[in-house]
Amino acid sequence: MALDHNALGKLLAGRRVAAVSGTNGKTTTTHLLTAAVQASLADPREVVTNADGANLHHGIASALVTNPNAPIAVLETDERVVGSVIELGAPEVLVLLNFSRDQLDRHHEINALGRSWRRALAKAGDVGPVVVANACDPLVVWSAEPARRVIWVDTADPWTQDATLCPACGTVLVREGGRWACPTGDLAQPEADYVLDGEDVIDPVGQTWRLELQVPGRFNRANAACALAAARVMGVPPAMALAGMATVAAPAGRYAVANFGEAQGRLLLAKNPAGWAESLPLATTDPIVLPIDAAAADGRDLSWLWDVEFEQLAGRHVIATGPRAQDLAVRLDYAGVEFTVIHDLMAAFADPRVVAHADPVDVIATYTPFQKLRKLGGLA
Repeated sequence: MALDHNALGKLLAGRRVAAVSGTNGKTTTTHLLTAAVQASLADPREVVTNADGANLHHGIASALVTNPNAPIAVLETDERVVGSVIELGAPEVLVLLNFSRDQLDRHHEINALGRSWRRALAKAGDVGPVVVANACDPLVVWSAEPARRVIWVDTADPWTQDATLCPACGTVLVREGGRWACPTGDLAQPEADYVLDGEDVIDPVGQTWRLELQVPGRFNRANAACALAAARVMGVPPAMALAGMATVAAPAGRYAVANFGEAQGRLLLAKNPAGWAESLPLATTDPIVLPIDAAAADGRDLSWLWDVEFEQLAGRHVIATGPRAQDLAVRLDYAGVEFTVIHDLMAAFADPRVVAHADPVDVIATYTPFQKLRKLGGLA
C-alpha cells in the first residue's frame, strides 16, 4: 500500500467478499464462516482470510496478497474499516455482530461507529451487501436499516449495558418479554429470521439445526448462528456449513491450552465489559490468572474494570498480572476477591497455586498480554 495507495481495492476486486465486524466475536465468527465456506469447496485454498485478526487496511491487504488468485475472501473487518470494505470490495455479505464500549480513546463513542456503518450502507444502495445483523443490539439494528436486505438473527444476547438509549432519537428504550423498543415508535427489535435457541438455530422456514461446536459459550453459539446465516447467503448448504464450523477449535489462540514453564493455561480473550461478562462464567479454575494491560491495542483507559462483575470470583484466588495488575488489584479488593499481584507474566505461572493445579488454569487476558501469551506458549 506504500507503493500503491489503491492496492486494497485492486486486491479486493473480482472476488466474492464476506466481511465480519462488531466489537466482540469478529475473529471467531470469521473463522467459523471461513470453515463453513471451505467445507463446500473442493479446494479450501479458494478462500483467503485474515485468520490472525489483522483487520485494519494494511492487515487485510497483507492477507489478500498471500493468495491473490483466491476467488473468495472472508475478512475480519475492524469497525472503523467497514465503510472502506463496502466501498472498495462490494461484499456479497456483511455480518454485523454487536456494539459495546471498547478502546474509547481510539473508537470514541460507539454511536459514531454506527453512523459510519449506516452512511456506508445508504451510499451503497441497491448494490450494497446483504447484511446479517444481530437483532438484539439496537445500535446494530439502526446502523443496518439502510441496507438493501437484512437477515436478522436473534442471538439471545443478555448484554444491555451499552444499549440504553434509542440510537434514532435518544429516548430511553423499553425492554419487555426479552425484546426492546423505543416508546416513541422510532425503532423496535425486528422479527428474527434466525433464532438461537440453546444449542440450536431455528432458520427462516422453522427448521432446527443443532450446533456442534468446539468453542465454548453462549456468545460463540451466537457467532455461529450469524456465520450460518452468512454461509447460506454464500450458497453453502446448512449441514455442510455446520460440519465445517465444527472443526474450529482455537481461533487465533482463543481457548487454546499452552505450556508456561511447569504450568498449563487455557487462554481466553476479553477486551471490554461485554466480553468479560461472557468469559468470566467460562473460567472455573481456582486459581485463575488475569493479565491486564493498557497499551494502545488494549485501550489506554482502564475505567471499564469497574463495569465488570468481578464479585463472582469471590471464594477463589486470582493471580493479577501484567503491566496494569495494580489497577485490577484495586478493583478486586473492592469486590472482596482474594488476589496476589505478580507483574511478570511468566512469574505468574510459577506461582505455587498455579503449578500445583492438576488441570490447565483458566487465563482471561486483555489483548496485548493475550498476544504475548500466545507467543510464550508457542501458539503464534
